[in-house]
Amino acid sequence: MPMENFSRYQQSVIKNYYKNRDAVSLQRAQELLTELYLAEGKKRDKVWDSLFTNLERMGVPEDQLEHLRKQRNPELIAKLIQTML
Repeated sequence: MPMENFSRYQQSVIKNYYKNRDAVSLQRAQELLTELYLAEGKKRDKVWDSLFTNLERMGVPEDQLEHLRKQRNPELIAKLIQTML
């Protein structure tokens, strides 16, 4: 959909979203990591899936994601997020 179909305000909101997308994704990864420590059972599996989806969107290489999936160690995720800060 062309940007002309949106009001000036809507255009600025869309531009700001994409401008800050990396920061939003990083913050979301931090929130999911916190939820991971607190979750149990099936909820924990869902949080893992959401976290990996978010990391994939952030541009983490597939081989590194696969390694993290096999390990399923929240500390490794925390170190990765810390390096991204």
